Parts: sequence; structure tokens; C-alpha cells
Amino acid sequence: MPDVISVRVQTGLDSFQDVAVKIQRPTFNKPFLGGFRNVSSGVEFHNAGTQTKPKKRPDKGIQLFCKETQTVLEKNKQQQTRNTTSTQMTKIGLYVSNMTDKLITPGKYFTAEEYHKRRLKAVIVLQKYFRRWHAINLVQNLKEQKRLRLALEAQEELRKKREKEDKLRREYEKKLNPKTKEDFELLYHDLELWMQEETERINRTLSGAERKAALCALLEEETQLIACIGMHKLNANVENQQKTILHLLEFYKLFLKCAKPRRWKAYDGKITEMDTQKSLRGKELLEIYHSISTKDIPKDERTSVLLTLKCTVKEHECKLTEEIVALIDRELDLMSREVKECNLEGLRKRICTLFLQYIKIPEFNPGVAGLLKVPQDPLKLYKNVYFCHSCEKYLAPAEFPIPANSHTIGRCRSCYRLDNEARQREAYFKYRLILEDLRKSEVDYQDDSKIVFLVQLPDLQYLIENIWNCQSALSACSDLFDLVMVRWDKQHEWSPWNTILLTKEEADAHLKLCNLQKTYEAPFLYRIEQKHIRAKNYFAQIPAMSSFLHRSNKQANANSYK
Repeated sequence: MPDVISVRVQTGLDSFQDVAVKIQRPTFNKPFLGGFRNVSSGVEFHNAGTQTKPKKRPDKGIQLFCKETQTVLEKNKQQQTRNTTSTQMTKIGLYVSNMTDKLITPGKYFTAEEYHKRRLKAVIVLQKYFRRWHAINLVQNLKEQKRLRLALEAQEELRKKREKEDKLRREYEKKLNPKTKEDFELLYHDLELWMQEETERINRTLSGAERKAALCALLEEETQLIACIGMHKLNANVENQQKTILHLLEFYKLFLKCAKPRRWKAYDGKITEMDTQKSLRGKELLEIYHSISTKDIPKDERTSVLLTLKCTVKEHECKLTEEIVALIDRELDLMSREVKECNLEGLRKRICTLFLQYIKIPEFNPGVAGLLKVPQDPLKLYKNVYFCHSCEKYLAPAEFPIPANSHTIGRCRSCYRLDNEARQREAYFKYRLILEDLRKSEVDYQDDSKIVFLVQLPDLQYLIENIWNCQSALSACSDLFDLVMVRWDKQHEWSPWNTILLTKEEADAHLKLCNLQKTYEAPFLYRIEQKHIRAKNYFAQIPAMSSFLHRSNKQANANSYK
């Protein structure tokens, strides 16, 4: 917009005049005071106040607004009244009632010192009552904590007592009705302890011919007890028959796995299933197995199932399928002759067993190939089979207990067990529990511990009996069921030279310690160090332990240098 514009103004009826208007630029942002917009044309109109410069107030020469006129000056000043006041009393000719008068007598005057002393005494009284209330609450809380602690300790003692009683009862039941290998191991161990006690008693109390006669009678009694244990073994094998049942159940589990479809999880979380040729074949064999193992079905259905089984196994010709077909024909023949169901149970069980063997062969059931523990290719077994010179059998590596100080394979587990029952009669059950707990605790550390998995039961037995004397290092508790082995220094992995034998409660408290040197006394630390040195000297003879031993020595030297 130009600075000067020309405006034509009408001055009369027919006369006009041009006036020059100067445009004054705004020196400030005008406030928006409102306006409106034409809906049809969209033109915006603002209020007039926003289009013109605000009008200035005329200067009257007098300051109307200032700080002095907006504030009030205040001050305090004592004043005496101009009129003197007085009191009216009763006199002659005037009566003033005294019914509402009060008699005021002055009290005892006390100084500021006495005032503060009285306040201090009152504060002391308040503090005394508050402290009494606080002490009562504190004592009640302590009593409640003591009661809860005693109840918890009593409950813990009761739990330990019950656990010990249950443990003794289970051990007694195991000895009374032995069923597993560990139960018979405990029986032979108790027999050996009893023999040693009786032999010592006879040698101590008798001599000459009486001693020989007592030893002969003791030998006869031992022979009878061994025969009794043997009878228990036979009864346990007859009653349980778990090996064959577990063998069949293992086949059955493999069977179910083969029949399952392939499953995978999609990106949206949905499970997708797909039947393959292997799974369909497994389902077909599973249905046939369920049909032939079902009891109390009509004769027509049984005949149909046997014919289906016969058609299935005839697809492959071998000695096993020929035997299954022969058994099927025999059952069909006996059923046609109206033979009773009870007389056919043995034949039907034999058909089920042979059919399970048929399922296990990958040529007939391709889905079972990846589930078998023993590979079908004999070439894979050549480097994985060892010969036992005692029983002269070729067995898998898992059947040989290899101690850490052994240089050869040695005998198998069954030969070791037989030799133990005949000669030493030692029970490894308690040591096996300690070793299992130790390995579980080392796995929880997740620091790649290796030494604990090289140690075997004989090594752990030597460590507990000869180095730690079968007792806790702190409380001298000798119950092996309550003892555990933990790390001496939890910053390093477990080893025979970094361990301590404690009870379960002591082990929990020991693992919470941060500084062993400040917690334990010097004589105790010296005893533990001596036991670690003995363990190092024994396990240094083992080739598998030598590398770990050198590594721990380097770490110890580095720590001592620091």
C-alpha cells in the first residue's frame, strides 16, 4: 500500500474535492478484537478497533496513576484518651449493686526460671509416658518375633524329624522288601557290617575250639542269609517283570511318536499339522496294533483284524513276517474249532510282541528310523563298543563305570556289582545321592564346570571317607543323608581341592558368605587348606585331572601375586 493515497470527497451537491491521505504504518501488533466471515463470499471482516490506532488520553498535567497513590502508609502509635475514665462506688445517697462483682485475689508470683522449669518437668512427664508406650510396643513386637521364630524352629525341627523318620522307614522297607539293585546293595552292605561285628565279638570273647565252632556257625548263618537274599532277588524278578514291560512300553512310545503328524508354529501363533507318508504309515500300524491288543471283542471282528494284519505283513517277505502269518493262521484255525478265549491269550500276546518287533524295523516303518537308540548300521557301532574281559561280552560305553584314575576300560557294571556282592559289599547309594546333588548344583551355576562330571563314585567315596572323614567340617555331623558337597570358593568351579563337606543348612549359609578369610578363624582355614592339599596330591595322579590342576595353580599364583 502506498504511503499517500488520494480520496475524492463530495463537498456539495455537484462539487467534489480530492484530499491527500497519509498512511501511517503501525509500530506495534494490534490485538485481535473479534470479527466475522461472510459465508457466501468467504471475506473476513475485523472489528473497527483493530483497524485504527488506539486513542490516547489527553494529558491533564496531573499524574493520575503512581505507586504512592496506590499504597497506604501504616504506622503504630500509642495514644492516650482525652477523657479520663472513673469507677462508681456505693456512697451516701447512691446504691450500686455488687451481685455481679468478682473477688480476685493475687496468686503466687513465679519467675521466668520457675516457669521454664515447670514446662521442662511437664515435657519430661510426657516423654516418660511416650517412652513407656514405645517400650511396651517394642517388647510386644520382640515377643511376637520370638514366638514366630520359636514356632518356625519347632516346625523346622519337626520337619527334619519327620524326614528322618520317613527316610529310616523307607530304608527299612527297602531292606524288608528289596526290589531294585540299590536295595540289594544295602542288604549286602548290612550283612557285611553284621559279619564284621560278629567276627570281632567272637575273636574278643572266645578262643580255641569254641572260637572255631562259633566262626563255623557264623559262616553257616551267613550262607543262609545270602540264600535268603537270593530268594528275594528271584521273587523280585518274578513280581516286577519290569524289564520286559518297559521294553514293550518303549516300543509303544516309539510307535506313538511315529504316528504323530509334523507340527510347526506359524508367525501368527497358529499350530499347523501335516501328515507325511511316514506318519500315515505309523497311524495305520497303530490302528492295527490297537485292534489286535483289544480284548473281549466279537469273533467276527477279531477275524477281520487278523486278516488285515495278515495282508499288512505280507507286503514284506522275511522270516519275521512268515512267523506272524503262521501264528495268525493258527489262531484262525483254533477260533474255528471253538477254542476258549483263555487258552488263546498266550498266542495273542506272542502275535502282539512279534508285531511290535515288526514295527521297530525301519524297512517296514520308515518313521521309526530316527527314534531308535541303537543305529541299524553296524558300522556305527564298531568304535562305540567295548569288550568286558570278565563276562566276555561286547557292551556299550555306558555299561562301563570308568573311574577318574583308570587308564583302561576294565569290567562292566554287572561284573563290578557281582564282585561287590561277593567281596567288599559296599553301598554306594548315599554317595550316589551326594554326587547327583553336587552335579545339579554345578549345572545351576552355568559357568561350564567340567571336573565334577569327571569324578566317579569311587573317587567321591575316597574323597568323603579318607579326606573329610565322613563328617561335616563345621558340626562333625556324620549322617551322609544330611551332608552335601559345595564349593569352598564359589567364584571358581568345583574341584576336589575347592570343596567342603557340610550339612544342607550349613551349605546354604556358607554359599552366602562374601569373604571367607574374615568369617572363619585361622585354625579352621588351615585345616581346610590341608585337606585341599591332600586332595590335590591324590588327584594329581589322574591324567584327566592334571590339566585342571595346573590351571588352578596358575590362578592361585596370580591371586597371591595380586
